[in-house]
Order: sequence, then C-alpha cells, then structure tokens
Amino acid sequence: MQPLSQQIWLMAAGSRAVLAALGSAGATPRFVGGCVRDGLLGRNSSDLDIAIDQMPEDSMRLLENCGIKVIPTGLKHGTITAVADGQHFEVTALRVDVENFGRHAKVAFTDDWRLDAARRDFTINAIYADGDGRLYDPVGGRADLAAGRVRFVGDPAQRIDEDKLRILRFFRFQALFGQGAPDAQAVAACTAAAPGIDGLSGERVRDEIFKLLAAPEPLPSLELMARAGVLQHVLPAGFRFGGLAQSDGDPLRRLSAIAKGGAPAARAIGQRLRLSARQGQRLGFLMAPPAQLTPSMARTALRQLLYDHGAERIDDLARQQGAAGLLPRLQDAAPPAFPLSGRDAVAAGMRPGPAVGQALRALEASWRANDFAATRQQLLAELAERHAADHSE
Repeated sequence: MQPLSQQIWLMAAGSRAVLAALGSAGATPRFVGGCVRDGLLGRNSSDLDIAIDQMPEDSMRLLENCGIKVIPTGLKHGTITAVADGQHFEVTALRVDVENFGRHAKVAFTDDWRLDAARRDFTINAIYADGDGRLYDPVGGRADLAAGRVRFVGDPAQRIDEDKLRILRFFRFQALFGQGAPDAQAVAACTAAAPGIDGLSGERVRDEIFKLLAAPEPLPSLELMARAGVLQHVLPAGFRFGGLAQSDGDPLRRLSAIAKGGAPAARAIGQRLRLSARQGQRLGFLMAPPAQLTPSMARTALRQLLYDHGAERIDDLARQQGAAGLLPRLQDAAPPAFPLSGRDAVAAGMRPGPAVGQALRALEASWRANDFAATRQQLLAELAERHAADHSE
C-alpha cells in the first residue's frame, strides 16, 4: 500500500478548494471509492467522489459561497457535482437505503459513516480518506485490498439483490484486484442470482463487460464467470477462450475472440448489448471473418482482402487474430481503386442499363483475380472487345 499523499489529485488546488468549502461549517468531507482504492495501489484516478456528513443543499450553498460551480446532478439521492479547476467532484451525502427497488433505492440521509459504508458494494470501495490522506476504513477494505480479496460489504446476496449489475462488477473487480482464490460466498451469491442479469439494460451490461475485457489479464475472471454460470447469461450462444490470448486488449476484439456462433450470434450480441451500428458491424466481421490472417500470407491474397473489405477491417482482424506482424505490410499492399465506371461503358458504345453493371462486374472480378495488374487503358480495350463480341452475336 502506498500513502495517498503521493496522489496528485489529493493535493491539487481544486481538491483543496472543494474540501475547504465543504468543511467550512463543521462537516467532514472524505474522498471515497475508486480514487482512494486506486491511490493506495499507486494508481492515479480522475474520478473523484466525496462523501460528506451534511445535507446536499448545505453543501451546494457552501460551495457556491466560495465561487465553486455546482451542478445538482442527483439531489434526490443526495448527490451534487462540484467543478473546480476543470475537475469534477461528485459529492454525496452519507445515506442509508430505507426501501430498495433494484438500483433505484429510496434513501435517507445520515451522519453515520458506518451506515454509509454498509450500503456500498465491495469493501475495497468503502475506504474513506480525508484531505490529509488519513484513512477511515469501517469494513476492512484496506486489508482486503492488500490481500487481493474482492469481498462484498455484508451479505453478498443482499448487496446483489440491491443491484444485479454487482454480479458483473464482482468479476470485473476480481480481474483487476483479485489475487488467489476468489471469495467463495461472493461466487455462490453470483451463481444464485445470475438469471437476474437477463433483466439488466444492455448498456449497463455492455459497459461492465467491456471494462472487464479491457483488464490486463481477463481470462481467469472469465473462466470463473463460466464456472459460476454467469457468462452464459451474457453470451448464451456459447464461448471459447482459446483465441483470447492472441487478441490484443481492445474490448470488442476480445469479445469477438471468445464469443461463439458466427454472424447470427454477433447480431444477437449487438442487439443485447446495444452496440452502435459501427460496433455491430465490427463484431459481425470479426466473428465471421473471411480468412485466417498470417504475417507471411501471399501478397495477392492480402491485396484481395484489402480490396474486398478495406484496410480498417483487415487491420482490426489482424489484431484480433494475433497477426500484428502483418500490419506493416498493409499500406504497401493497398490495391488501387477500380478505374472504370458506367460512363466508360457508355462511351464504349454500350446502352445504359443492367448490362453495363454486369459487364463492369465481370471485368472487375477478372482484374481483381489477376492482382489488379491491368491498367485503365488495358481495361478500356478489354471492355470494348467484350462489347464488340457481344454486339456481333
């Protein structure tokens, strides 16, 4: 564990100004969550969350009195956003859940730090730090972080029942922070609640899965998800892990490397995860590729793939298939554009209509098959010959 005093965000002018304003009436503002967790591991963070033992309206007034911009982002849940020196600080009053409706809980505000910690998801996310870097750790998060334990606060089943997305968050945090055997109670609770993933919005599932797949070493956590019966609710058409190691760290490429089912499954995944049109097209191409790429593949075959699918997709596929050694050849192998158009066919004496397209497609296929060698003049001569031969019949 490293001292938080080494974190730039803790001592930054914007942080000092926000903390001073929030605490000017006697309250105690403390950083909490990812910035504290990551800071203890020596990692910097730009997501700065502050918990405070005063009402959000009071925090707003104190910040505005000090000339700090305030955005009432979630007043009903006790959250406002302060903006200082270009940095956003999410400031939330200490709270407890009095009724729970999944992720939309009815909350009551409190001044009890232990009650606030008790409603958080994982112990490593319930470590608080004041402006001097002193820690307040009511649920043992620092020891868990040091030991590589990802552990729910309190009863895992209850925490998951409050928000089923915490199932996926557990496996993501296991990939990022877990060491050794995972917490057995947490895994059992995730297994029991796994069907609840089906009711989550596609956007929320997508964001968690992409974050997990962006982890440096996602494979152990993915294998754990499969054993726990969780991954099946994300990729119901099946999955495999053999291609994951050769794919680079891009989340969508890693997703395409583990998902089974080809183009039909890609369409279903795209709809379920609410992928953009471009992301869906990428996933479909990567899950149903036209070829297996290798750094030593023949230049003619590479040029044909580039002509048919474009450099961007072939670059994407090479990185997904572990053929990054092919990338330096892509620019040199770039094929020319087909140099003829319908105007050329009409100029050669052909009447506008379907026959023009058929003639050009046939000529283009021949030109492609012969490594794009024919020049425009040679293609024009061949077009004229074909038209003459057809006309003579």
